[in-house]
Amino acid sequence: MELQKLFKMQAGLDSFIEETQNIKRDVFKEKSLALLVELAELANETRCFKFWSTKGPSEREVILEEFVDSIHFMLSLGNMRGFSLESWPTVAQHMDLTEALLKTTSTVVSFIEVPTQQNYEAIWHDYAIVAHNLSFTVEDIIGA
Repeated sequence: MELQKLFKMQAGLDSFIEETQNIKRDVFKEKSLALLVELAELANETRCFKFWSTKGPSEREVILEEFVDSIHFMLSLGNMRGFSLESWPTVAQHMDLTEALLKTTSTVVSFIEVPTQQNYEAIWHDYAIVAHNLSFTVEDIIGA
């Protein structure tokens, strides 16, 4: 996946939002919280943690849309701190989805506390594990 194109597209969207909303301050913390909220919304749509419920997960397209919402904030946070990636991480690790989402959330919190390139790349790696366990391909993600 050519992520550089996505980073540029996200930078354009962020500039538009900042201009139209007259944002003049650093909104790193707000975008960080937004990413955590999007991860929670993804978990909610998968229902992976709802052991008490008999209702199944949302439709695949709904879950994919929530998955991609997080990517917008991942791109945006990278742009804000000057971090990027060249390509989608290659992982084929099977993991319980609840565990994968908890791990990703923990990694995001680590990045918020210490925003380094290494911690940023770790978010993408963990999120690629989530994608793998949801059976989302790179094509699915780009298409969404």
